[in-house]
Amino acid sequence: MASRVVPAPEQPIVGGEKQKNPQPEARNRRVLRDIGNLVPGPLAEGKPHNQITRSITRRFGAQLLANGQAQVCKARPEKYKQQPDNGNVLVGKDGAAKANKAAMNRKPKNEAVIAIDPDSKTGAKLREASAKSLTAILTARSKAASSGLTKRPKHLMDIDAVDVDNELAAVEYVEDMYSFYKETEEDGRVHDYIDSQPEVNCKMRGILIDWLVEVHKKFELVPESLYLTINIVDRFLAVKAVPRRELQLAGISAMLIACKYEEIWAPEVSDFIAISDNAYVREQVLIMEKVVLGKLGWYLTVPTPYVFLVRYIKASVPADKEMENMTFFYAELGLMGYTTIIEHSSSKIAASAVYAARCALNRRPSWTETLEHHTGYSEDQLTACAKMLVSFHFGAAENKLKAVYRKYLNPERGAVALIPPASALIPIPF
Repeated sequence: MASRVVPAPEQPIVGGEKQKNPQPEARNRRVLRDIGNLVPGPLAEGKPHNQITRSITRRFGAQLLANGQAQVCKARPEKYKQQPDNGNVLVGKDGAAKANKAAMNRKPKNEAVIAIDPDSKTGAKLREASAKSLTAILTARSKAASSGLTKRPKHLMDIDAVDVDNELAAVEYVEDMYSFYKETEEDGRVHDYIDSQPEVNCKMRGILIDWLVEVHKKFELVPESLYLTINIVDRFLAVKAVPRRELQLAGISAMLIACKYEEIWAPEVSDFIAISDNAYVREQVLIMEKVVLGKLGWYLTVPTPYVFLVRYIKASVPADKEMENMTFFYAELGLMGYTTIIEHSSSKIAASAVYAARCALNRRPSWTETLEHHTGYSEDQLTACAKMLVSFHFGAAENKLKAVYRKYLNPERGAVALIPPASALIPIPF
């Protein structure tokens, strides 16, 4: 950036002429390009440093390092002697071999540096490695890491083959992403909290979730918003005692937060006030929103069951629309039950919903090696949770909380609520 002269303000007219201060002398200022690229060369002691304006490439940087080492050896011959045929290596007193990089970054023990024969195999490999670009090295390491992380049995179906050309599917990373979700799902998991709530019980929670399902359907929100809303409600109730009169307020505030996180066009505060029959005013909703976010530490990026459902449904080959609707039906029935979310993780609820849906639709086999590979659960590990979901299906028609049941009675969702429950898991309803 070139320096410029700022004119001084004009002075009042004296003697009929306008007087101005003389122009200040321009200040010399080094341009940004020079500031960033000046590299002092490591010359011998007592000599001035030369300024280098050439761009520092990997090869040029190695050359500077070698020249600097040579200057050090020349200035202090009592401690170092230079290898005659290789200016990039130094020999210490004890002759121990150490890497140049380590020798430059830290003081070596006994002042020993490196001793590598340039004609040896090691020297040849070092020269070959230095000739490679950084991009090539990183690419090779990435391929090696990927081959080790994404290994799968060859006989399993590749469920991502159809999305190879879809950049949004992130086929190269999807396996690692879901491994990360499985590792971090405990951070957003809810543990038993009802005993710590003086005025809220399991029944009240069920009524609130049932109403939120209706609100979600009324606003035509994306599925992610519902699952995140329920997660926020449960995590908030786990850390904050909420009076009964403010439970609905906490619910609409949680959905407001989830919509801001997931939706393109989120409903406004006035919409939530209207749908709650004006039970609260705007200030109450905004204050509760702030309280919820503060108690959760603004931690909203959690793997809800929906995150796993999308992947597990895809692994349930063939993944048709009926299978998808049936799986979501079981998953949402599970979220209605307090016991389900307390006893089972998000990934297990999602896997159990897929398993129960396959049993209800008589898909054979009920659990495949492909599903076991992608979910990480065997059929035996899912039996208890799947039976719980099927028991909710048996009592859905008679249950007073019918929001999920009515939602999946709709022909647009395949009317899967009318499909008989998975009798293979629970022959006799209780």
